[in-house]
Amino acid sequence: MADAYVHGYHPRENIRLQDQANALVELLHFDTIYSVGSRVLEAGCGVGAQTVTLARNSPGASITSIDISAESVAQAKHTVEAAGVTNVQFQQADIFNLSFEPESFDHVFVCFVLEHLPKPIEALRILKRLLKVGGTITVIEGDHGSAYFYPDSADAHRAIQCQVELQKRAGGNAMIGRELYPLLRQAGFDAIQVSPRMVYVDSSKPQLVEGFTRNTFTAMIEGVRAAALSARLIESSVFDRGIRDLRRTAELDGVFCYTFFKARAQK
Repeated sequence: MADAYVHGYHPRENIRLQDQANALVELLHFDTIYSVGSRVLEAGCGVGAQTVTLARNSPGASITSIDISAESVAQAKHTVEAAGVTNVQFQQADIFNLSFEPESFDHVFVCFVLEHLPKPIEALRILKRLLKVGGTITVIEGDHGSAYFYPDSADAHRAIQCQVELQKRAGGNAMIGRELYPLLRQAGFDAIQVSPRMVYVDSSKPQLVEGFTRNTFTAMIEGVRAAALSARLIESSVFDRGIRDLRRTAELDGVFCYTFFKARAQK
């Protein structure tokens, strides 16, 4: 996997990931269900933010969740145990150096992982080898180029672009959502289907205002402030105005939109 996780491993990031997962459960996962007896690999589980939903949606499936970070795996175990979930096993492992036998799994689930990898096609090809013939892969990614809002703000867009640039320098791609179809095609998958999942937030949806606009997206951009200033990507006054303007979109007359992309493909 990429050597640098651009968002870092601070406890605040764990909270942000949990807020994101909770806010987006219905939008992203209403159709993520695996049959009884299925063997599922969650590649890149992070702190388990998506794992609980994955396991609850498919209580009869056997899920193996891996991550390159031992610290994240430990946190994910704690999250799953606290939720009372029992159909998940965890391993510390690198997607680019896996020990599973070929065709070990019926399904693979990858959520918010490819965006951090320098070689996403290679990762997809490795995961494809682990699937049984006829097995499926589900991939979910965001796309920072899809963010737009009211009131609009050039400074907010510049602050967002700092996160995009930092992720690029770390070997990732914060706008990978739009690329899922060609990536899966180049990796050799068949029956590829991609569906955009837009998050639309206004003050009539207070849970999304708090859980997504404030605590997920704005918190994520605000979290790269020090790195952006250190890299001289932006002036501090401009960045701070951008964060102020992102927070402004969470007010009573504000609107925030962002699109995730969910792909499903078959081996």
